Amino acid sequence: AAPVGGDSGLQEIKVWAEEGLAAVETPGAVTPRDVLSGYVDHLLSIVDAGKIGELRVIADGGNGVAGVAVPSVFERIPAKLTGLFLEPDGEFPNHHPDPLRPENLADLKALMQAEGCDLGVAFDGDADRAFFIDDKLNPLPGSTVTGIVAAWFLRTNPGEKIVHNLICSKAVPETVRTAGGEPIRTRVGHSYIKQVMKETGAIFGGEHSGHYYFRDNYRADSGILAMLVLLQVLAEDGRALSELRAEYEPYAQSGEINFDVVNKEAAIAEIAGAFAGEEDRLDGLTIDLGDRWLNVRPSNTEPVLRLNVEAPTPGDVDAVVDQVRSILQPTRSGLLPDGLLEIMQCPSCAGTLSELEDPPSLLCAGCGLRYPVDDGIPVMLIDEATQT
Repeated sequence: AAPVGGDSGLQEIKVWAEEGLAAVETPGAVTPRDVLSGYVDHLLSIVDAGKIGELRVIADGGNGVAGVAVPSVFERIPAKLTGLFLEPDGEFPNHHPDPLRPENLADLKALMQAEGCDLGVAFDGDADRAFFIDDKLNPLPGSTVTGIVAAWFLRTNPGEKIVHNLICSKAVPETVRTAGGEPIRTRVGHSYIKQVMKETGAIFGGEHSGHYYFRDNYRADSGILAMLVLLQVLAEDGRALSELRAEYEPYAQSGEINFDVVNKEAAIAEIAGAFAGEEDRLDGLTIDLGDRWLNVRPSNTEPVLRLNVEAPTPGDVDAVVDQVRSILQPTRSGLLPDGLLEIMQCPSCAGTLSELEDPPSLLCAGCGLRYPVDDGIPVMLIDEATQT
């Protein structure tokens, strides 16, 4: 897979789309082919179907393309499939096909609880991502899956390189080193992962977001292939996933928390000044505080900073998150009655508002407009607002 991103071809494609392509004398031809059986053959050339065992799996296709291939895969392996929303439907009538959002896992978890199974799998719309739920109905972070799959590859391929992005748990590079591999840390995003895998020849790459990349799959990400590897791991190990996962999760994590900000660069600089630790700027700001770390990354498309924190305990995580929150979301001044600010939005851009004391005003995190507050009454008129 060749990465295509802002720095690797996407701008050229934009120019072609805007200018149009010249006509050709001899048009191409369309030849219909059934590629499904060949695709399943390819997947099963990477795992050993005979070692998967009769595990029980419930898979939620989210009415995306996973439903095209998943049933054919299970026809070729001993594991037993119960399918949920496997009929492709671009209207997505049951739930949005984004398993990163907990509400989109509700149907899968309910069916798992009703029927019982060894593994639950939720695919996104194009099935390049997969999210996994263990036998006790607890979702696995992407870092946990990355560690499990990396260790599996390294058992038979010692010394190989494993790529992980910088918001993965530090348990991932620790696992890789313990298993005799070489961890390689990258920026967040598929185009960076694929490029680094190409440059280094890495056998596998994982992201905390549920993307898993395989050298033998043309360095492309595949949720179905990640599922097959995890099934082989479970069969070979013999333990339930709820037990096996524990050794890959020695630390507590915050998950990704978004903060609306007006000036992303200034906010990052303020966070950098508030923590005494080793900094790096590979992607946003990462601060290593010894037994804990934090990363803040600016969104490319929104006035948002994304925060990830890892520490020894949930309480330690909360302490770091609270310190960052105190910087990005200062304590309310009480200009407005409780509950009113939460239901208001900027009339110009519908952005989130926050209170400022001097002078009394409401600041929009989206467009930076500042609306005056007169005797406790917000003046939400664009003509009365000032630009920060």
